Parts: sequence; C-alpha cells; structure tokens
Amino acid sequence: MFADLIGACWGYAAGVNLEKVVFGFFVLLAATLNFGFFVGDISDPEVHNSWELFLALIVALITTILKFGDSTQLGAVHLATSLVALLQLAAAAGTWVWATQVSAAGLNGHATASVVSLSGGALLANLVSVTLLVVETATFRRR
Repeated sequence: MFADLIGACWGYAAGVNLEKVVFGFFVLLAATLNFGFFVGDISDPEVHNSWELFLALIVALITTILKFGDSTQLGAVHLATSLVALLQLAAAAGTWVWATQVSAAGLNGHATASVVSLSGGALLANLVSVTLLVVETATFRRR
C-alpha cells in the first residue's frame, strides 16, 4: 500500500515542471510574507515584524531574478509586477531603517504608517502576480 502511494507520487512528480513549481512557490511566498507584514494596525510598530519585512524583501528579490529570461508578453508583465513589489518593499525597508537608525523621532506611528503603506503597494503588485500565475496555469493545455 505504502509502496503504491510512493510510486503514484513519484509518477506524478516526474510529469511536473520543476521550474514552474519553484516559480509558483516563490511568487506565493512573496505574497504571503508581504501579507503577514501588512496585516495589523497601520500605525502600531508592535504588530509589524521587521524580520518579516526583511524576508519579504529577500523573497521579492529572488522572485524578480526568477522572472528574468521569460520573453513572452505575460513574462514581461510578471517581471513588471515583481519590480514594482521589489521597489515598494525596498522603499519600506529604507523607511524602517531611517526611522530606527537615523531619525530622532524613531519608529513612531507616522513612520510605521509609511512603511506599512509602502508594503501595501507591494502587496497589491504581488496579488496581481498571483492572479496572473493562476490565470496562466488555468489556461495551460498539456501537449
């Protein structure tokens, strides 16, 4: 019984495009990390974790790199959404660093609201990317 299950999984995995799995994984991971940082009171720095913002930025960078090389029109839109998310998250991280390391006011409600707003823009770009991925997957036909 267990051997049959392993064989069925292995047979399924043999037909899966690993590149698409990795791409989809990072697109969804970028969106979920960004969402996790975004959720919460917009001006309360206690509910927004700096490490989650940092990880969202790193995963957005990885996602952007994975999108290079696709010369299709949909690939260009994927790259554009990823670049927007990366730019928004970099600005959010820069604002966080400025508020905590440079500004005399520190990470107050105003600075936190700016960081969360910027991550919200990145979240919107990530949601567009996820939507494109789902549409692309739904319209894919096996040959």
